[in-house]
Amino acid sequence: MFQKILLSAVLILGSMGVNGQHRIHGKVEDAQSGESLPGAHIAIMPQGGHLVSNAFGNFRSAPLSSGFYRLKVSFIGYQTQTKNIDLARDTTVVIHLQAESFMSDEVVVKASRLPKDNPYTFSVLSSSDIQKNNTGADLPFLLQMTPSLVAGSDAGTGIGYTSLRIRGTDLNRINVTLNGVPVNDPESHDVYFVNLPDLSSSIDNIQIQRGVGSSSNGAAAFGASINIKTTESQSQASANISTTAGAFGTLKNSALFSTGIGKQGFSLDGRLSHIRSDGYVDRAWARMGSFYLAGNWASEKTIVKFLTTGGKQQTYQAWYGIPKDSLSTNRTYNPAGEMLDSNGRFKGFYDNQTDNYQQDYYQLHFAHQFNPEILFTATAFLTNGKGYYESYKNNQKFSNYGFGPVIIQNDTIRRSNLVNQKWLDNQFYGTQLNVSHTSRITETVFGAGLNRYVGDHFGYIIFADIFPAESTKEPWYFNTGNKTDFNVFAKSSWKMTRSLSLFADLQYRKIDYVIEGTHDNLMDISQTHYFNFLNPKFGFLFRLTKNLETYANYAISNREPNRSVYKDANPGQVVKPERLTDIEVGIKYNRDNLKIESNLFYMNYRDQLVLTGKINNVGAAVMTNVPESYRAGWETNFLAVLNHRLSVSGNWALSTNKIKHFVEYVDNWNYWDDPDNQPYQYEIERHNTNISFSPSFTAAIGINWEPFKQTNLLYQSQFVGRQYIDNTSDISRSLDPYHTASLNLSYTWHDVIFPKMQLGLQLSNLFNAKYETNAWVYRYYYNGEAGQTDGYFPQAGLHWMIQLNLGF
Repeated sequence: MFQKILLSAVLILGSMGVNGQHRIHGKVEDAQSGESLPGAHIAIMPQGGHLVSNAFGNFRSAPLSSGFYRLKVSFIGYQTQTKNIDLARDTTVVIHLQAESFMSDEVVVKASRLPKDNPYTFSVLSSSDIQKNNTGADLPFLLQMTPSLVAGSDAGTGIGYTSLRIRGTDLNRINVTLNGVPVNDPESHDVYFVNLPDLSSSIDNIQIQRGVGSSSNGAAAFGASINIKTTESQSQASANISTTAGAFGTLKNSALFSTGIGKQGFSLDGRLSHIRSDGYVDRAWARMGSFYLAGNWASEKTIVKFLTTGGKQQTYQAWYGIPKDSLSTNRTYNPAGEMLDSNGRFKGFYDNQTDNYQQDYYQLHFAHQFNPEILFTATAFLTNGKGYYESYKNNQKFSNYGFGPVIIQNDTIRRSNLVNQKWLDNQFYGTQLNVSHTSRITETVFGAGLNRYVGDHFGYIIFADIFPAESTKEPWYFNTGNKTDFNVFAKSSWKMTRSLSLFADLQYRKIDYVIEGTHDNLMDISQTHYFNFLNPKFGFLFRLTKNLETYANYAISNREPNRSVYKDANPGQVVKPERLTDIEVGIKYNRDNLKIESNLFYMNYRDQLVLTGKINNVGAAVMTNVPESYRAGWETNFLAVLNHRLSVSGNWALSTNKIKHFVEYVDNWNYWDDPDNQPYQYEIERHNTNISFSPSFTAAIGINWEPFKQTNLLYQSQFVGRQYIDNTSDISRSLDPYHTASLNLSYTWHDVIFPKMQLGLQLSNLFNAKYETNAWVYRYYYNGEAGQTDGYFPQAGLHWMIQLNLGF
């Protein structure tokens, strides 16, 4: 698998040469703490080029002639510093940057972030890490080089509906926050990055915690959490225009600006973006737009920030998948929108088989530093969402929509082709309060949050071949979900000795959830549920040497069932909440130019909800609690800066993911022929089977090389092991292992026409692999023979994108 990667590394190493006269070697550090500052910008004038400090804060210039040079070093949240150098030989400098006199908005997310020294398993991606791959794909594809993360796309290009899994856990169970504000839909628990296209262009950093992690707001972290922080206020005024074009009719345009922080502490930052793509899968096009606007006022001890961001998308439906038997002959086939005539013959595809949605976020953040020890933060937020998906439906029964037959002369008509729209109109709002106390040996955070969600679900018939006109005026179903979520937590760290730190974290969550009304099958789904959860976490970190530390933590997370579980459950069926007990043990080595982190994890589930094939009384699949299941594994990631031009990073994860016992249910299609003597479903006992979509091995490697001044080449490769589509461990119902690679090449000009101009080329799926990242399967028996229907989601082969960035 890694032969091509190793060959690339050998070629890179072999081509490196050493020439020139003198170099400037340097490191950028925080003047107060001495911590390195990766991503700082260093301008060497005159004509010495522009550099960016690496992950360890280090930089190294190209060979320079003897003479006088001036270094201009800048970093967000710090005062720009200049330093004069008389270069007569190789020179080493350490640049100590002073923090801005204005408070940084990093404090806004302090309560949801991990402290400096902590016993958790996590990764952090900076803005520069994200921008290297930011050519239009949604966020999951920009995160896929982190440990145990697998990304997928319905359209096959990473644009439109996308998904991700961490350790086999999908977004439905991952806690996602934006500046500490919950992003998960409170009812479905899902996260739809399609509703926030190009959010990545307005991100300062992302912290990914694997396992339960620390206490946060919103949905339970039931395997991982993703904490996103948006762009900080820029110290100086700037603007950027970016255009990206490429395969499958893809075009992305974005414009960003910042006023810089004025003398009175005011600043304004904004972005407008538009993305369109025709998709790899037939008709899987996307038309999306988004915006970001943040106003900020900061003084030495206080910050007030208001931001709004949102997106509007229209995408052609591509969520049905492609039958397995079509993958080798017509792998881009999309059955969505298929129209049949009265004789059941195909007559074309419906043009408006689309998903249409707009989601807007409003956030107001306040922070005040009372003294060096006490910080108070408060947040109020509102998230509005409204939209629908439109579907052409063949030969539908009028009775399914609550209407009687249509009588035309002597004909009684009970079916018709029709078009329906299913709507969701919701508001999610709340407030959060946090107090942090920091002393020489302790750091404690007290937090509380109260969130309220109201969501209306309803549907209309907007067209029918034969249908009473008055039937389209009122929705054929309407139901409302009301959910209140209150949480309070306290987390603290204690430095017991110079080497040992202890951690404790306790969260209480109270949830009230009420559903009222009928669903699209005309069933009354009214019900009420209450939950009280206590989520404790404990851990320690022990520093063995200056560069080596080890940690361990024990954490419990409880999760309430989501809307679809309750909606589909049979009357009287008891659905239990899930519980996860997570144990993490790890070691971290951090030395100049080398970072290595390795950890073991054991995630034990009680009453995990999984699909077993069981159906309810109207034939819909239901989730079932399985008493015992677990995930256990070993993860390792590393970063090695070999020299000032070449760095190598990578990770791998080995795991076993098992359900100890469950009963599989398979439909019997002969039941309707003889209900008195045929079983409704067959039951099959299963033991120690693999949890679906949980590969036992994943790996990634990245090689970053700067062969020439201002030129950057980034090679990235990922391997994902076999994934089972259901929980039966049957290899015929699995996704084959796959290996993909990408190559990014960029060249940057400074002070040539524009202050900064960058041209980039991205080649994705470099070796043209044919692979799928997701699938579904439905099993049945008919006349004693096993059968199935299925849908797979293939990804695009080799494709390209070209990007032009202009900075002012």
